[in-house]
Amino acid sequence: MTGEVLQSGKNGQLISVEHVTKTYQLGEVDVHALRGVTLDIQRGEFVAIMGASGSGKSTFMNILGCLDKPTKGQYVLEGINVGTLSRDELAHIRNRKIGFVFQGFNLLSRTSAIETVELPLLYCEMPNKARVQKAIEALEQVGLGDRAHHYPNQLSGGQQQRVAIARALVNSPSILLADEPTGNLDSRTSVEVMGIFQQLNSHGITILIVTHEPDIAQFAKRQIVFRDGKIRSDKSTPHPRNASEALKEMPVVDDEEES
Repeated sequence: MTGEVLQSGKNGQLISVEHVTKTYQLGEVDVHALRGVTLDIQRGEFVAIMGASGSGKSTFMNILGCLDKPTKGQYVLEGINVGTLSRDELAHIRNRKIGFVFQGFNLLSRTSAIETVELPLLYCEMPNKARVQKAIEALEQVGLGDRAHHYPNQLSGGQQQRVAIARALVNSPSILLADEPTGNLDSRTSVEVMGIFQQLNSHGITILIVTHEPDIAQFAKRQIVFRDGKIRSDKSTPHPRNASEALKEMPVVDDEEES
């Protein structure tokens, strides 16, 4: 890693974003997706990023995930100035430090759960036995240890999203980024997935989710709202909604455990 290494300003600081702007050119028109965003995220936080379509939240998450670079400003991840990294170095950061969870699961129809979770490890020099063991451990973390050899068509939507979360966890990333992770799920299954995130966060994993659903954001410990490319509010949630308690008040969905 040859990118510029900086000292973090605070103990436990995982992410520091300073005066970040992002401008896209559409023909002769400049589109200002981000307009001077500044924030810090501490290790172990659980943050919900909210905002209407076009507010800048997805652009911001793409920058945090090293899928894009700021036009101006600085993004520091674990003391590394991401803006100074080459394309290969960015790919290395994405594979080793960041786990991604998407709305659409992104599972391959002919790939079993354990094979799916192993995929990020194929870029590492790791013996096959160790790779399989790590994949099993990741599946067990999300409660799918007994579904390792099931294929997507044998799993419910919630179980498919759990496989996707296990895949994001298998490299022990510094941060888990989830883009609308409950967007394709029913209400009960959405709460179950948020319960998994809360459990992972309780074990020290830093989690950021993008969501347009206020009730989903209530499970996070901090809520940041974007509007017109700027942060309009940034507040902690003293008493986040507890997924386990919420599930007790919801009807059971019978097909969640079908295979």
